[in-house]
Amino acid sequence: MAGHAALAVHPASGHGAAARVAGRVAERLRAGVDRLDLLVANTVEESRALMHSSAAAGLDLLVVLGGDGAAHQGVQFCAGRDVRLGLVPAGTGNDFARALGIPDDPLAAADAILSGSERRVDLGRVGEAWFGTVLCAGFDALVSERANRLRWPSGPRRYDLAIVAELAAFRPKPLRVRTEHTTLELEATMVAVGNTTFYGGGIPICPDARPDDGLFDVTLVGRASRTELVRMLPRLRAGRHLGHPAVRTLRAREVVLDGADWPAYADGEPQGMLPRTITCVPGALRLAGAQADQTR
Repeated sequence: MAGHAALAVHPASGHGAAARVAGRVAERLRAGVDRLDLLVANTVEESRALMHSSAAAGLDLLVVLGGDGAAHQGVQFCAGRDVRLGLVPAGTGNDFARALGIPDDPLAAADAILSGSERRVDLGRVGEAWFGTVLCAGFDALVSERANRLRWPSGPRRYDLAIVAELAAFRPKPLRVRTEHTTLELEATMVAVGNTTFYGGGIPICPDARPDDGLFDVTLVGRASRTELVRMLPRLRAGRHLGHPAVRTLRAREVVLDGADWPAYADGEPQGMLPRTITCVPGALRLAGAQADQTR
């Protein structure tokens, strides 16, 4: 493998894990490319500016070292461009990398990128933003909003604590879900529009989602009491929630969500308030080092 690559490092990812492994990942990548730019960014604005600077010099490959927030920025840059994206997971969630079969070990992930394997994957689009994993609204988006404000604990435990805190205040609301096939109006607890399977640090909210079929998997949870939600959580962690009476699923290329004054989150990042129109864009991203889908 040769060409011009950039390694975007988000030092705070994984409570400093990205910073600790950055030197070894850079050394591994330099052995397989003609040029490697090291882009160290502490803010979204810095990250975007550095990526565009490298692109002006003829970038072939952008490797992102960090978690899902860092991957989200890489997706914004590479989507629709002739620049491949490589993911080296070093965050607390790593849901996009997990769904794509990318090794957990950063050096193994770097080796996979250098192997030359490539996969075209779909992305979701909401407004001007792209996303690779799941867009959610309702209870789970409010949980994400609360989890983002917490400084302790880390990883999935932070998400669990946010769930407990949010349960006290949450009430189901009327929601309208429109797709190219149907329109549903219901009292809803939450909705998740999945390009891939996981969110919230490994929760398989859309267990049958595939990133290369040109469709979203939509998981809807209707009216549910606090007690029912608490009882559903273990099933959710195990991907067995689809059999619950309050849960239904859809598959669609485009989803319009409106009716409830809920925030929307995609890849764990805020996407404004409903209404939102979400579109699946087939093959929008060239992904380096990802495994082909082995589940079919």
